[in-house]
Amino acid sequence: MPRGMEELGRPVDHAVSAFLDDVERRGLSDKILLVITGDFGRTPKVNAGAGRDHWPRLSTLAFAGGGLKMGQVIGRSTARAEEPDSRPVMVEDLLATVLHVVVGLEAIRQNPDVPRNVSSAVERGTPLAELF
Repeated sequence: MPRGMEELGRPVDHAVSAFLDDVERRGLSDKILLVITGDFGRTPKVNAGAGRDHWPRLSTLAFAGGGLKMGQVIGRSTARAEEPDSRPVMVEDLLATVLHVVVGLEAIRQNPDVPRNVSSAVERGTPLAELF
């Protein structure tokens, strides 16, 4: 795992920090929302091949900018990173949060051209109140 973090984590860390520094220098931190996430996490246990398999129960999600309150952790996993322990965030909550920041939820709800699956997901989700 240390080798993988070195090979993959360090370039992501450099890219994200350079992007955020540039956005701040330009005075755009409140106007640009950066979302970093994946569609799955990794199993809490190492498999027979010394790797970790896909694990959809937990994943990483990070926001930066967009006028949101930064510097906080929302929710946590169980001690073994097997399940959410508090404040699970669903895909619908992610979508509702992003759309609330970018265009406003009412604009989505009132626009007949928004695809039904998007408007339905927004209706099921709740923007993360801790960020506003």
